[in-house]
Amino acid sequence: MNGIEKLIQQIDAEAQSEIDAIQAKAAAEAAEVKAQYAQRAERESQDILDRGRKAAAEREERLAGVAQLERRKTLLAVKQEMLDQAFEKALEELQNLPEKEYVDLVSRLVAQAAKTGKEEVIFSQKDRPRYGKAVVTRANEALGEKGRLTLSAQTRPIQGGFILSDGEVEVNGTFDTLVRLQRRELDGPVAKLLFQDQV
Repeated sequence: MNGIEKLIQQIDAEAQSEIDAIQAKAAAEAAEVKAQYAQRAERESQDILDRGRKAAAEREERLAGVAQLERRKTLLAVKQEMLDQAFEKALEELQNLPEKEYVDLVSRLVAQAAKTGKEEVIFSQKDRPRYGKAVVTRANEALGEKGRLTLSAQTRPIQGGFILSDGEVEVNGTFDTLVRLQRRELDGPVAKLLFQDQV
């Protein structure tokens, strides 16, 4: 081996050593960069998961709130329907009272509603022949000297009760009107009775 070959070998050895050092340094830097990116990816992944969990929890909470609101609305609608049925049943009971109770009730209501005692009492076509005369007689008795009510020849399409007419002025004593007016005051107490275990 001559001097040139030795020199070339030495240069090759130094170059290889430098290449190995550069590769080792590059590998170490690459490993460090890879580790940093892995940590960053893990943090970002965890952030995304945390945001997703938080969003899911908020959505679940919103949906639960909406479901609760819908449940309350449905319950309120059912309660309202039950109240409607209770007052419809009361109206039906009034319309189907036995004759004596019907005459007693309506004559008392007529006497209370009479202002002058000279009004005409109007009934439905069905009730006029059945109760009209008896109600007017009993109401006049209750009014005493003031009682000069008369049974009207006309009838009205009503479902029970009466209409008291004094010319242009009429007092509506029909059962559906009386029940509707009473309902404003009685809704609360009736609801309390119907739903006492839920109050």
